[in-house]
Amino acid sequence: MTIPLSALDPCFDGVVPSILCTLASDGTPNISYLSHVARLGDSQVALSNQFFSKTSTNLRGNPRAALLVVDPRSGTQHRLDILYRESVHTGPAFDRMAADLRATSEQLGMADVMKLRAIDIFDVLDVRRVQSEQEATPQDRPSSQGLGRALAVTEALMRATDLGGMVDAVLDALASAFGHEAALLLLHEPARGCLVALGSRGYGASGIGAEVPLGEGLIGLAAQDRRPMRVGDASRLRRYGAAIVASSEQEARTRSVALPRLPDAMSQIAVPMEAQGRLQGMLFLESTRRLAFDAEDGVVLSLVARQLGLAIALAEAETGEAAPLLPPRGAEAAKGRAVQVVHHAQDDSVFIDHEYLVKGVPGRLLMWMLDAYSTSGRIDFTNREIRADAGMRLPELKDNLETRLLLLQRRLEDKQAPIRLHRPGRGRIRLEVEDQLHIFSDRNQG
Repeated sequence: MTIPLSALDPCFDGVVPSILCTLASDGTPNISYLSHVARLGDSQVALSNQFFSKTSTNLRGNPRAALLVVDPRSGTQHRLDILYRESVHTGPAFDRMAADLRATSEQLGMADVMKLRAIDIFDVLDVRRVQSEQEATPQDRPSSQGLGRALAVTEALMRATDLGGMVDAVLDALASAFGHEAALLLLHEPARGCLVALGSRGYGASGIGAEVPLGEGLIGLAAQDRRPMRVGDASRLRRYGAAIVASSEQEARTRSVALPRLPDAMSQIAVPMEAQGRLQGMLFLESTRRLAFDAEDGVVLSLVARQLGLAIALAEAETGEAAPLLPPRGAEAAKGRAVQVVHHAQDDSVFIDHEYLVKGVPGRLLMWMLDAYSTSGRIDFTNREIRADAGMRLPELKDNLETRLLLLQRRLEDKQAPIRLHRPGRGRIRLEVEDQLHIFSDRNQG
């Protein structure tokens, strides 16, 4: 082949449908549009096989076919002469294409319709550029800056001294290094099978506390499959239409926080953060530009995400070693307005003056500290004593206590609540209460 397959990688991003031509036994051509074509090494391609009974029949009689692929950036077309080898229903290549199809169909609202039956493997015999009367003008692409971008982000991460600083450093550095409009960082909550937003940039609302179930949407699918996923042109998908606006009334009714979105997002990429074989969370970037993320961005962001995953795991391991406190220090009675705090034990959801704050373990943590505050005036606590209290019901092996405390801290700040958390030292938590609290819980009712 005079043109290497690797030079055609943008053609396999699924932005512009590819065209497959096969011949029946009598020479009649048949044309099929393909939703997904993938490159397998330097001499093979895989085609998604979903509905193509006529194509399959033709290939059984004549295994040669022609495939037309289009570069979405320049419009350049290439013809591939290909030879059918086999259809496969399992294996890494099948799994990758099935995951890509699920990501597309999920956003189209057709997750139960578009199922991958098999992938057809073809040898590539020749690659030729298709000449046109009006040649496309290639868009200028900056020279490779992947390693420099990765280094800039990881250097910012290495300068951070605590978990909150790590989250902020990575989000700020991503915005600076990549220049895309919005980024979201979510952490894995294994006990509840979801991801929880811990920080964001570029959205009207922070979205802190928003949840994404594993397997749902681009973020949930990439987390479930533990692999980066990209969307390069959302105009082919169902558009979001408008940004999701956070509403206190809606949060109180649903006990959930809206996931922020760019209303005109055209490109998205979701990348898993992993450490020691465990899913730590996800990085998610959006852009209003078409084809904003390429394969190199996926590699660079994977490097950043893995470094962040390791840093989070290390931060969790190091912060549980605070020494026991001296005799508990009491707080002066708050003299502000009266504030109602309501706790629902069923899901450990907490409401402050009828506005939803948080649920699950972070809600349990807050009520644990408020109980001590209301009964003895305590405001200082340690990670060690929290972990030692069986009533907290933390997982034995991996409790993610630091990330849950950070989520609670940021939700309190986001809601401008009269209760705040501070971290005066490693493994230490200090409660700050501005107003008079009237605490109600249904824990002992019913």
